[in-house]
Amino acid sequence: MSSFFIGLILLFFSGIVAAKCPKNFKITALSILSAIGSGFCFVPALHSLLSGEYFVKTFVFNDLFGAVNFVIDPLSAFFIIVISVMSLASIIYSKGYLKPYIEKGKNINAHIVFLPVLVASMMAVVTCQNALMFLICWEIMSLSSFFLVIFENEKKEVLKAGIKYLVFMHISVIFIIAAFAMLSIKAGSFDFSSFKDVFAHNAHFANIVFLLLFVGFGTKAGFVPFHNWLPDAHPAAPSHVSAIMSGVMIKTGIYGILRTLALIGNPSKSISYTVLIISIVSALYGVLYAITQHDLKRLLAYHSIENIGIIGIGLGVGMLGLAYNNPIVAILGFAGGILHILNHSIFKELLFLSAGSVYTKTHTRNIELLGGLIKSMPKSAVLFLIGSVAICGLPPFNGFVSEFLVYLGMFKGLSIHNFFSVIMLLFAIAALALVGTMAVLCFTKAFSIIFLGMPRSEAAEKVKEDCGLSMILPMCFLASLTLAIGVSSVFVFAIMLNPVNIFVDVSQYNILPAISLMAMVTLYALAFVVFLGILIFIKLKLTNGKIEMHETWGCGYNKGNNHMQYTASSYASPFLSMLAPLFKKVFDIEKPRKLFPQSAHFSLHVEDIEEAYVIEPILKSDEWFLSKFEGIQSGNIQSYIKYGLIFLVIVLIGCFIALG
Repeated sequence: MSSFFIGLILLFFSGIVAAKCPKNFKITALSILSAIGSGFCFVPALHSLLSGEYFVKTFVFNDLFGAVNFVIDPLSAFFIIVISVMSLASIIYSKGYLKPYIEKGKNINAHIVFLPVLVASMMAVVTCQNALMFLICWEIMSLSSFFLVIFENEKKEVLKAGIKYLVFMHISVIFIIAAFAMLSIKAGSFDFSSFKDVFAHNAHFANIVFLLLFVGFGTKAGFVPFHNWLPDAHPAAPSHVSAIMSGVMIKTGIYGILRTLALIGNPSKSISYTVLIISIVSALYGVLYAITQHDLKRLLAYHSIENIGIIGIGLGVGMLGLAYNNPIVAILGFAGGILHILNHSIFKELLFLSAGSVYTKTHTRNIELLGGLIKSMPKSAVLFLIGSVAICGLPPFNGFVSEFLVYLGMFKGLSIHNFFSVIMLLFAIAALALVGTMAVLCFTKAFSIIFLGMPRSEAAEKVKEDCGLSMILPMCFLASLTLAIGVSSVFVFAIMLNPVNIFVDVSQYNILPAISLMAMVTLYALAFVVFLGILIFIKLKLTNGKIEMHETWGCGYNKGNNHMQYTASSYASPFLSMLAPLFKKVFDIEKPRKLFPQSAHFSLHVEDIEEAYVIEPILKSDEWFLSKFEGIQSGNIQSYIKYGLIFLVIVLIGCFIALG
């Protein structure tokens, strides 16, 4: 446990040390120090995850805090490993991504300082077992990520997205504070272990507290309808920050929900159904809106909402297993949900980093302006394709494994002798299948429009993939992880059982059928990879490693051009037209009016329905109300003195009334 705190301290101060280094060595120094710090944190976490042991370190600050315990158990160990590995990959990647900004003379010192602080604060959040200290660590995490989001604060839209993110985070923390205050008053302590007795003796109170914490943590995670900050903040942040936020930081919200469940023990049926329903809605909502997006990073942000929904479905199934006393369903649900936390962090980070590589070379996130990049950026194209296949839940990559476990948990749950639970699980199975189908549609659109065909603008022409090893190697590492987990699913499943032990004593139940099934998945995945490798080897032997390039037959046209191919809008429009009531569509159409028209175009922008019909009207009403008081801030010093005197008189009158 001591090595964990050494690593934590190294991470907190690594940014300050790196900021003092020479300009061209700052990110290198940060990467080295972060690697050392993450390594110190990684070792005890890996030991705990594999062995199931608990490590505890207690600090006594003062009477207000009481004893503050930092605990590494298999659940927190799992999150530490995810945070340390994924964050380090993004930090290394940032060297190449930030190079153009450094060359233009931008001061990146603040960015370098807050990047490892975010990583360290996330690790502190998942180990702290004291409510008051937890809130402090949580706020450090939110504030450091805010400063990272507004890296390009000279852009108005970036600053607006950052402020929106900060507002949502402070709304979420109000719910967490309220829940912790209620628990601390009842328990007479801030320590998490004291909350168990409170939950055990009052089921109704446990439901209320769980709902408060679910709103607070769910806002950080990005569950619908608490998701509105996420599609704005991720595109505004630098790509390596987006990768950390989407791949890692939003999972701290999931950690908070899991830790609450661990304290409650057996959740009520109503709470379990609530989590499952919200998760289904989040998964469907996220993937639907992802299909409509033209901004590549905004598209990936909505897929984060979708995958948080998939994680939530796994947790909801696990909760139903506990509520109906069906431990096998609980084990499979929690194992699938927890494994998807890891899998999503890998392939989503890979996709964000690939998107960052495209952005650094084309200077646009609008996929309508891209095209043909597979010829000029083959490495980024292949890596993006791997991430796309993984996120769609297709074998032999990791996304398939965790979704397979969630499906298995839902099918096992059909054995629960309750009509409503069977109906809900059937609906969840159908919804998850639909989500997978729509994810395939979305990423065939994204990959084909960005990398295939012909360039649609000057931004996509004359592009060279000179990203450097600092950007390519982290992406290759993440791509290899997606395949490694996909072909070793039985071993990964066995490791996931240790975090699941927090909720269900796995040793008491027969899970051999599930292990045998996962062994078959592993075997078939390996067989597929070997078969594909043989085909590639034969192909290379027959062609001597050379590929001849020819013009595509143009059906009678002398030469193709970028007007003779699908746009992102036209590709998605037939599907979206079936779901018209779910969107607020904004069309931009110029129809051809002559036999040989000079110009014609079609584009479709879809606004978030919650943003358009709920958030925006509230903001406009608030703006109208506050505008009525604009005259108070006149800029006249005499007026401000007058306000002070009036306030003082009111206070004195109030004091006299109170005293007499």
